[in-house]
Amino acid sequence: MRSARDKAAHTRVTGVILLALAVFVAFFLVPGPGQLATFRLSRPTDTWAIGDLVVPGGPFVYAAAALLAFLGARQFLRGGARWRSLSLGIGLAVAVAAFLVWATAGKAFSLTGMLQATMVRAVPIALGGLAGVLSERVAVVNIGIEGMLLAGAFTGALVGSVLGGVPGLVAAVAVGGAFGFILAALVVTYRMDQIIAGVVINLFVLGLTSYVSSQVFQLHRDLNNAPVFRAIKVPVLGDIPVVGPMLFHQNIFVYGALIMAGVATYYLFHTRMGLRARAVGEHPRAADTLGIDVYRTRYVNVTVAGMVAGFGGAWFTLGSVGRFDEGMTGGRGFIGLAAMIFGRWHPVGALSAALVFGFADSLQQKLALLQTPIPSEFLAMAPYIATIIVVAGLVGRARAPAADGKPYVKE
Repeated sequence: MRSARDKAAHTRVTGVILLALAVFVAFFLVPGPGQLATFRLSRPTDTWAIGDLVVPGGPFVYAAAALLAFLGARQFLRGGARWRSLSLGIGLAVAVAAFLVWATAGKAFSLTGMLQATMVRAVPIALGGLAGVLSERVAVVNIGIEGMLLAGAFTGALVGSVLGGVPGLVAAVAVGGAFGFILAALVVTYRMDQIIAGVVINLFVLGLTSYVSSQVFQLHRDLNNAPVFRAIKVPVLGDIPVVGPMLFHQNIFVYGALIMAGVATYYLFHTRMGLRARAVGEHPRAADTLGIDVYRTRYVNVTVAGMVAGFGGAWFTLGSVGRFDEGMTGGRGFIGLAAMIFGRWHPVGALSAALVFGFADSLQQKLALLQTPIPSEFLAMAPYIATIIVVAGLVGRARAPAADGKPYVKE
């Protein structure tokens, strides 16, 4: 009975949110009379160019408000609960589209460039989310992803400056794996509280990298000047309008994130080892009874998760700016955990959720270029606001592995 009441309450809340968005869009996002929003779908260097997408500002915004009002009212009718998540997802997408049209009215905006930036900005979040999936599928809560990302970024910059980009990337992956192994030792062998162990790793890495950055890098700037991996264009596929620049004209980190998400999905859901890993996360005692080494499985998965996070951390330095700055990960590890939950502990789901956060991150930069009348501080909050919306459960509840966060003691 309580579940039915909760479901009805969530449905009504969704309806109220959609109706509030409809009012906001209709009254605050209407461009001036006759203004057009121009979205560029091609760049001057594109081989196959297509025309711009020109949208009449006023009619589009009013149509978006009407659709939002319809979706909101639908939630109060019989059967609305069945479409709650879908209605909310469509409503948020429509509201974002209306916002973009309002911000671009009377101007030109490169939609292709923003989608390309979305993919790039989603990389560390996707890899952080993937590290969380690999850990929590064997029932280890990995709060230390933020520290592993930061360790990968620092190591990539330091080793990359001395030995080059490829050795720096290998070192970042190795250091991330080392911290994953340390986390596994603390929580599996010594049965330390998993949340505390992750926080310890985060604080240790933050303190160590901040000290070295301020005391060493300031004096020896040549140790903080790593090469950056350039974008690699896939022949033919990279020339496809819109999709080509987004997926097939990126650096090694974007390709790596896509490949890792695919490999992790195959490993978890289509291999015997993946089945054993999921069994350890759901019912470790039953898995132990069947002859599965619970401790070894957790060690392997958490160590590999650390390697994935180390690769993601290297993106901040070797894939972006070529130098390390204090706290440069900016909470992306925690956003990765939100992406993992949003993606329901599935690698592809985590990647999809990361694209949502990456879009919010790239959006605030593009809006700053359009000189919208919104303070830059509020624009910088966009990815974190998206995280709050997801964590608040507006997209529906997800179930973690049954043994998640629980230590296992072999009898």
